[in-house]
Amino acid sequence: MAATDETGHDAPQASPTGATPPTRPPADGAAPGARMPRWLPRAMVLALALVAVFQLGSWAFHQLIGLLINILIAFFLALAIEPAVSRMAAFGMRRGLATFLVFLGLLIVSAGFVTLLGSMLAGQIIKMIEDFPDYLDSVINWVNTHFHTDLRRVDIQEGLLHSDWLRKYVQNSATGVLDVSTQVLGGLFQLLTIGLFSFYFAADGPRLRRALCSVLPPARQAEVLRAWEIAVDKTGGYIYSRGLMALVSGVAHYILLQALGIPYAPVLAVWVGLVSQFIPTIGTYLAGALPMLIAFTVDPWYALWVLIFVVVYQQFENYMLQPKLTAKTVDIHPAVAFGSVIAGTALLGAVGALISIPAVATLQAFLGAYVKRYAVTDDPRVHGHRTRGSGGPGALARARRLWDRRPGAEAPTAADSAGSSDSASTTGSGTADSRPTDQEPTDPEPRDSGEGSSGSS
Repeated sequence: MAATDETGHDAPQASPTGATPPTRPPADGAAPGARMPRWLPRAMVLALALVAVFQLGSWAFHQLIGLLINILIAFFLALAIEPAVSRMAAFGMRRGLATFLVFLGLLIVSAGFVTLLGSMLAGQIIKMIEDFPDYLDSVINWVNTHFHTDLRRVDIQEGLLHSDWLRKYVQNSATGVLDVSTQVLGGLFQLLTIGLFSFYFAADGPRLRRALCSVLPPARQAEVLRAWEIAVDKTGGYIYSRGLMALVSGVAHYILLQALGIPYAPVLAVWVGLVSQFIPTIGTYLAGALPMLIAFTVDPWYALWVLIFVVVYQQFENYMLQPKLTAKTVDIHPAVAFGSVIAGTALLGAVGALISIPAVATLQAFLGAYVKRYAVTDDPRVHGHRTRGSGGPGALARARRLWDRRPGAEAPTAADSAGSSDSASTTGSGTADSRPTDQEPTDPEPRDSGEGSSGSS
């Protein structure tokens, strides 16, 4: 019998060697004098360090997001001019010189276009200011004639000059000159940053690819080079197709503006061609607003003709011209292009709208090389046609049933019911059930119910 102590519990027994076995911990599991695990302070320090690094990275990303967007724009611009630079370098010209010549050509074209457009706008604004008194007189005469008032231009001018609205507007304009100057300087610095990065990306493209591939295994190097090549092809193809459509759009609008006798027709045609093609989705309507405004100064009916032509040409471009020009360069569905423009605008604003289509086309072409495709079955439903019997009874059968159920109609006989059931079974079973079997021979001609009854009798 086991020995017990005074409390009634089993007394600890001595081991055969004479050593006392270790005592059990209390039932609640909290041993007196227990220490903190050694890994717990390290885990706490590591968690705090990770939180600090995440906060620092988030702060740095928000501070550098403007620079990252500029680098992204410069990268796509370098991809766009890569075919021209590579073709010039293939003839023995250094890539740096070739890139400089391409940028110089783009700068000359852009400066000439901005100069012509600015001179045109300045001339139109001056003309509108000079003709403003005549417009105001015509409006005042119309109001006095129709509403029997006695308005004069002198009274209106004095009221405008001494109004509080004009005084506040002048004060706000004077205080906003500094903000406008700051925005202009910031825009010039941003253009300079984009130009420098795009020049380095285009001139040192091979060196950049070698540096990127040097840290990757051979299998990954092939994939990276393939993605780079697809990006160059899609971006260059996008610029090429947009340039062609801009040329066609400019020529078409030039013919219209010249036929209507609207001034500055060549500059307006170039404006419509460039803005309508390189600003997705809404570029056409933004581009058509300026010709409509200038046409309105000539004749209000001319502005209506320009609006009608812009809308009609947009439909012609969307359904006939654009699919043919972009079928081999940027093979992307119009719905996907529209969705990519909306997503790019939501993420990066106007920059995302510009680079979203070539980015999605590049991603689609790159993933298309790794997606396995199968032959599609020759089913009518694939082509949008419904099979017979899939939609229930046809219209003729439903009409026949309603005719049989009309009030006063005779009940169908047994032979008619049998014939309809036979025809239904024949239609549902197909050609296999319609063939005669050995057990049930068929007659070449149907029997009459009267002959059957007389023969049996």
